Amino acid sequence: MANRPVVIGIAGGSCSGKTSVTRAIYEVFKDHSVVVIEQDYYYKDQGHMSFEERLQTNYDHPLAFDTELLIEHIHTLIERQPIDKPVYDYVQHTRASDVIHVAPKDVIIVEGMLVLEDERLRDLMDIKLFVDTDADLRIIRRMQRDIKERGRTTESIIEQYLTTVRPMHNMFIEPTKRYADVIVPEGGDNGVAIDLMVTKIKTILETESNV
Repeated sequence: MANRPVVIGIAGGSCSGKTSVTRAIYEVFKDHSVVVIEQDYYYKDQGHMSFEERLQTNYDHPLAFDTELLIEHIHTLIERQPIDKPVYDYVQHTRASDVIHVAPKDVIIVEGMLVLEDERLRDLMDIKLFVDTDADLRIIRRMQRDIKERGRTTESIIEQYLTTVRPMHNMFIEPTKRYADVIVPEGGDNGVAIDLMVTKIKTILETESNV
């Protein structure tokens, strides 16, 4: 039987640098065999709702995610079986008809704001990271991203931040920091923390291969 994959959870607030940390780890292990599972792809299917109703969804709340499917897919990958990862349509605010076929790999990175919120997900992880970045820097990054990539106005970004993003961060995301094995300040710019993670992952892989 094949060795169990290493499962890494990378959590943190919106625009904290989770993707940068994920990318840095991915670059080290891409030749070894690594797959990234983004929690954002697992927003619930809202095809049964009107477009106006979809716009009212609080996307920063744990209930916005299809966590059951995410857990099922992680289990499947751990068992060395492929999955069809869903795709989310951010224009229509619901799940797209397309899927992404994902083959099992030696390293599974589960990345997203709330991947440490559910105990069942945490129990599947060998290493749990929380990317910790100051709120002022996160909101600046979010404004730059949403204006450039999503065509949003400054006013709408600030309104969303004050009404849902900030309250949900304080209520659901920040408390998950206590579950992290490692807290990474300043995201992808923290080369020391990333090097430590890489060394730890290599150690686990070598241990598994010798079992």
